[in-house]
Amino acid sequence: SRDPIHSVAALGPHAARLVSDLAPTCFGAGSVHERLRTVGAKVCVIGERLEEATFRHHVEEMVGVPFRFRKLFTGQIRDQGRQWRQGWTYYVRILADNGVPDGRRLEEVARREGVCRAGRAGDAEVLAVDCREYFDLTARELTRNRWFTARGPAGDPVALDDARVHPPAVAAELPASASMSEMIEGLWRLPRDIVSTGYDAALGALARQVPMTIHEFPTGLECWSWLVPEKWTCHEAYLETLDGRRLLSYADHPLHVVSYSLPFEGEVSREELLRHLHVHPKLADAIPFVFKYYERDWGLCCSQQLRDSLTDERYRVVIRTTFSYGTLKVGEVVVPGWSDESIVLCAHLCHPHMVNDDLTGVVVGIDVVRALLARPTPKYTYRFLIVPETIGSVAFLSQHPDLIGRMKGGIFLEMLGRSAPHALQRSFAEDTEVDACFVQALAAHDAGGWSTGFRTLMGNDERQFNAPGVRVPMLALTRQLRLADPDFPYREYHSSQDTPELVPSGSLEASRDLVLQMLDTLERNVVPRNRYAGEVFCSRFGLHIDPLLDPEGHRALFDLLFLIDGSRSVAQLASGCGISFDAAHRTVEELRRHGLVEV
Repeated sequence: SRDPIHSVAALGPHAARLVSDLAPTCFGAGSVHERLRTVGAKVCVIGERLEEATFRHHVEEMVGVPFRFRKLFTGQIRDQGRQWRQGWTYYVRILADNGVPDGRRLEEVARREGVCRAGRAGDAEVLAVDCREYFDLTARELTRNRWFTARGPAGDPVALDDARVHPPAVAAELPASASMSEMIEGLWRLPRDIVSTGYDAALGALARQVPMTIHEFPTGLECWSWLVPEKWTCHEAYLETLDGRRLLSYADHPLHVVSYSLPFEGEVSREELLRHLHVHPKLADAIPFVFKYYERDWGLCCSQQLRDSLTDERYRVVIRTTFSYGTLKVGEVVVPGWSDESIVLCAHLCHPHMVNDDLTGVVVGIDVVRALLARPTPKYTYRFLIVPETIGSVAFLSQHPDLIGRMKGGIFLEMLGRSAPHALQRSFAEDTEVDACFVQALAAHDAGGWSTGFRTLMGNDERQFNAPGVRVPMLALTRQLRLADPDFPYREYHSSQDTPELVPSGSLEASRDLVLQMLDTLERNVVPRNRYAGEVFCSRFGLHIDPLLDPEGHRALFDLLFLIDGSRSVAQLASGCGISFDAAHRTVEELRRHGLVEV
């Protein structure tokens, strides 16, 4: 229970018999049953020191000590023939020696101040404390010294665990003002797992390209219903035959190991190996990208060709990975506008050794904010977020609730390094101003582009912005194939074949320019209100489209004139009239020049 008054820990052999025999000694005279009814407000320790009472960890969690954190464990429950997957969270300590539990100092204070009471039982001691008194004492000491109940000395938990793990150094250098292709070339090979040294190196290199703030969210932080996971490091991994012939290795390609695989070492049967050996569903000669961020399992990946060649009865597997305390990092670039109402751009950086998914979205976003920073101050504030997929957006939003109400909308950028036309997935609401502007811009600037409803493309972080409790209208721009295409979203998706060679010349630049056109459309979008009554006498103001030469244009003009009443934006007018945003905007500007409308 989170209420310390109702917590109890009873430790030691033969506890029930000893409590029955010794309850009067510890708690005073009276019925044993009466004493046991009140034991919920006590901690009883029989034959052990008070430091063994884990009630202390409850207080540590309530206070929030720096050397412990909440961790997710998952597994299978089997009960009476039924089986289901279950998750648990447990309050664990950092594995660096500094975090080893040590309650001796706390026990000394508790004895000295009379909070811990002792009774003799032959050569043994029975200790009892009132939970409320013990809670208050522990909380007081931990407030004075946050490491009071750990071995110590105090230190930065990330640095302490890094010293224990010794993660390999990862370097990432980019030239100043690097082009999009130079950024891809410099970063794509890095092992950019969601919380890892490789991800940190890539984000650090990008932070030197634009004015970026890096937000850090510690392992175990509760972000709505999510927990920030531990940092993952793969030191070495391989599969070999029993005579020592190496078949695959993490050193050859990081995708050979399931991201966030548990460590494992030993001989396994071919049958057991195949249960943990993953292949790509479409590409027989490619290594798949497989991740188990929130599962407790080990795994390797290889090509279907290699898997089919495995005929020995037994193999040797070595996976040397470590989990440690770390910080999940989100990069934020802000382009200040006249309004604090913001438009969010977002892309994820976390897929190791891949390009289109989603390093292309990241570099397009970088080039977009570079262009915005070089322009005069825009109407809206623009915020570009570089995140580890899903958990990065959840962490940022949950820890910045004050920003959510000022987010007008946004766009997630993903898989933009292909030759396919742009696909725009609308927001959950679909009828917002941001939706209307971005759909209009796509129609005007990519003849083959197409738009579709929410959650009809390969889902990503736009879900977190559109989700209940947030409801920021976030669209997604990508170059995915259509859902009915057998290669959806693209053939090399989540594989070792997602390399820079697949990015056609000019594709990233075209995507960057389209995003800027979308933002320009939103910047120019206004709501015109009529200053006229009745149908406008167009000839008086030189407003004329010949109905014989251009019947559709003539009709669109009068449709637009009838729709202007202060309730629709230019983008909505354009959509309603079946004309381009630019055409509608020109007409509104002409009407405003003649004093017929105000915006």
